[in-house]
Formats: sequence, structure tokens, C-alpha cells
Amino acid sequence: MRKKFPIGIDGFEKIRTNDFYYVDKTLFIKELLQNWGEVNLFTRPRRFGKTLNMSMLKCFFETGRDPALFDGLKIVQEKELCEKYMGRFPVISISLKSVGGLQYDSAVAALRTVIGNEAGRFRFLRESPMLDEADINSYNQLVNVDAKGSSRYAIPDDALIDSLKTLSLLLEKHYGQKVILLIDEYDVPLDKAFQNGYYVEMVNLIRSLFDNGLKTNDSLYFAVLTGCLRISKESIFTGLNNPKVHTISDVRYDEYFGFTNADVDELLDFYELSAYKDTINDWYDGYRFGDTDVYCPWDVINYCDELLADPSTPPKNYWANTSGNDLIRRMLKNANLTTKNEVEELLNGGQVTKRIKQELTYREVDDSIESVWSVLYATGYLTGMHVKQADADIFRLWIPNGEIRKLFYELVEDWFREATRSDTSRINRFCAAFPAGDTDTIQEMLGDYLWDSISVRDTAVRRNRKENFYHGMLLRLLRSQDSWLVKSNAETGEGYSDIFIQTPERVGIVIELKYADDGNLEKACREALKQIEEKKYAQGLKRRSMKKIIKYGIAFCEKECMVVMA
Repeated sequence: MRKKFPIGIDGFEKIRTNDFYYVDKTLFIKELLQNWGEVNLFTRPRRFGKTLNMSMLKCFFETGRDPALFDGLKIVQEKELCEKYMGRFPVISISLKSVGGLQYDSAVAALRTVIGNEAGRFRFLRESPMLDEADINSYNQLVNVDAKGSSRYAIPDDALIDSLKTLSLLLEKHYGQKVILLIDEYDVPLDKAFQNGYYVEMVNLIRSLFDNGLKTNDSLYFAVLTGCLRISKESIFTGLNNPKVHTISDVRYDEYFGFTNADVDELLDFYELSAYKDTINDWYDGYRFGDTDVYCPWDVINYCDELLADPSTPPKNYWANTSGNDLIRRMLKNANLTTKNEVEELLNGGQVTKRIKQELTYREVDDSIESVWSVLYATGYLTGMHVKQADADIFRLWIPNGEIRKLFYELVEDWFREATRSDTSRINRFCAAFPAGDTDTIQEMLGDYLWDSISVRDTAVRRNRKENFYHGMLLRLLRSQDSWLVKSNAETGEGYSDIFIQTPERVGIVIELKYADDGNLEKACREALKQIEEKKYAQGLKRRSMKKIIKYGIAFCEKECMVVMA
């Protein structure tokens, strides 16, 4: 029986004990210990294995864990390291992923739940001979629930702020060993707070929690935090002594989050899916972490799982569909002409050069478009690399793969649809020119729309793919007329016309589109009209007893167009 794919499973123990496929990242432990830092922050996009790695650390270091979980994995070859560190430490492990809400109070309640549940793992502390009455009272404050019998934790505010420090101290007293602290998704509460209007309050809370847990905690051996963004030190890490921050641009640890080429090759070989390597490469590879090319693990395992069920399954957007993608929407909404041109360059396979802010606060994200570029890079919507012989924060950015390109394309379409929806009179004038045979107006206004829009004309694809953007844009404009019958790729005559229109006044319109690779718009228009005649596209309209039939050949080249009527 073949191993199952761990879709939606980010617990190391569950993966190892239930015969799930596991990509061995255990040498991350060795590198973490060799490159010692008391506080270590790893920032990576979502769905790149942060939570699984944190679970792995917990299973390796925590006292009482089954060492057999690591049988056959690379880390067990480091015998001296395993003897010294494996199963030797009390571990506090929390995720702040669920800490949020529409109001600050609900977010604090969620944090109490996170802390209370983790403290509840250590109920043996109540019976510990190493703790005195005051210690036990401090512990009870972390696990007591509301007196009314609800399941909500009743942790006082001051105890909540001190909770990580308190729990560390109690565990050190019990075990006689300092504590390892793991905090996953550390920045999620700040993101949710920013979205819901209580950012300042949440910053103060998290700053106080971290100050006590990371800065003034004498019971701390070391800590590891993960998140998507490197939040500015002035925001929540005030006064913390030299935390080691490892971002996606750093060479160190670059292979331990995400799948490398070797990881994917081994996985595909194991499941006999190697024939799909090129497709997986085009759609889900392309990220650059440090000096390593990286695939999105979430995409790879989801697609491979579907391929096992149906080998004809086309690639899909898996990673992109796990988020609201509001950041790109806001970027497009506020984009000036320069930004539109830059997005267009990216969509067409190009690159943009930007100054990347490695440290941000959430309030800075909307301050300037430059901050947005930094967030797009940090969160995986763009990838890139440092420009040699430039300042340390100058990066060349590009869209990593087909999945993200498709996402951008869809969001651009949404943006164009929303932008044009508010311009009803202009659209009506444009559409009215078609049954009127007014080629000059059509050409002029279509050209204006092209210059106002963000076009997709990837030179690496076939001509018919280049035409897709222009086809879609024109179709959206024409379908604004509710009384018109507008069909795309309708079967008429001896083929499929690009656009087929019937108006209530019984005017029939056939439109054929061409992309002029050589820039000769007039020639492309003639070819379009010739195709209409040769394929007899107008025959269907004649059978519908149209009073008037108009044939248009429309040619495009980048942001130029020409309209010819027959």
C-alpha cells in the first residue's frame, strides 16, 4: 500500500505514525543548533512547511517523546547531537494562528485559550515536589476556567502577559532544565488586528507577551518563531537582544522550507509520476529562497494526490486559493500608471527592480506602493534575488510560476471589470458604435481601454494565447449590454467565430480578433476578415433573419489596435 499524502496534516508525530509521505527536513535541527541563536525568527510564505518544522522541533527536543519517530531520518546519523539534545528539554509550543476576531476582546479571549490549552499539557506541575504553593497558584491562574462553568479560560491580564515566562520558570523548576519556546504564526494576531481596527492594542499586548517570554526570561534555553512577515523591531521586539532573523533572501536554512528539486524528483519517482515533472515545474516551482530554487509543498502534494486519482487532471491553483488575496486587489485599486506598467511587465514574463523593506509594520503596508512590493515578495506572490553590486535591499522581482501568474491574471480581470462597471456612459457609447458601423469610435475607445488596462501578452506562448487577453477584455465590455445576445467562440458556418452578437434591432455582428506579432495591424485585420468569409461565420446570423450583418476584423499589438469593417 502506497504512503498517503499529508494534505492538511502539519503534525510531525501524526505523519510519522500514520504512514504519510514525509520529505526529510530533519537536518534543520542540526543547522539550528550549529548556528546558535537564543531567539530565532524564520519568515516564509504560508504553506511552505513552517508549522510542520515547528512540530518536528517539538517532537525532537521534548522530554518524553518517542525517539522512534525519527527512525530512518537523516538527523539520527548525528549520534552525538541526538545523545545531547533529543528528548532532553521541556518545550512550550504555541500557535497564534487562531488569535483574532472582530474586536480586541475576542482576540484576547482567543489568546487566553491558546495559553490555557498549552499550560493544560503540564497539569502534573500541580503535584510537582519541586514547586511551592506560590508556584502552583501561578500555574492555576493559567488553567482555571470561568467560574460560571464555561470552557473559557479566566487568565487575569497580568498573568496572561507573564504566561510564557511563568510557564518557563515552573517547567525549569520541575525538570531542572531550561525551556525551549516555539511560537508559530507569530504575526497573525497583528494582521487580523490591523484588518479589524485594534492594531495598537494588539501590538502592545504581543510586545508585552514577547518581552517577558523572550527578553527577561532566565528560564529560556532558546526560542524559535515563525511567520510570514518580519515585523519591525520597534513594533513588537523592542529591546530584544539581537534576535536572529532568517528571511527568504538568506542563504542559511534556504532548503528547509519548501521542496527542493531533489525533494520533488524523489517524490515523483516514489509515486511513479515523473512524467509530470515539467508541468509541476512550470506551475509550482520558481521560488527563490537564498540560493535554492524551491517548490510550494502544498501545491505539489495536492496536485500529485489528484493525479493518482485522475492522471488527466490539469494543474490548479491550490496555494493561491487558500487566501483572500486582498493585498493584490488593494495594489491594483491604488495603482498609478507606473505601477500598472510594472504589473504588466511581470505578467508578460518580465522583471521589476525594487527596494525591499526587510522590516515592516502592518500600518506601513498601505502607506506606499513600495511597501506593497515588499509584502508581495515576503508572502510569496513574487519571488526574486538581490541585485549584485547594488544596495543590500535592491531586488529583482518576478512572478514565480504558472499558478501565481494565473492568480494575477484573474485579479487583473476582476479589477478591469470593476473599473469599467462604474463608467456606464462611456461603455454604452463604445458598444453603440458596433451596430452603427462606427469603426473610428470603436478603434479610438478600444485603444483608450488598452492604455488604461493591464494587458497580458506573454511572448512565450502561442499566438492564440496572446489573443486571450484582448478577447476577454472586449467580451466583458460588450456583455455590459443586457439586451444583447453575446456569444464567445460560437459555432457558426464552418468554424468558431471569436465573438458573435445579436441586438434587439436584429443587427448581427461577427468579430474576429488577431494578434499582429510583426506589428502590421492592417495585414492582421485583412486576415481576420478573410477568415470570416472563408469560414462563413455570418451564415448563422443570416439564418436568424438579421436585418443587417456587420463583420469586424480587429487586430492588436501590445497596446495598439486597428478596427476594419466589411
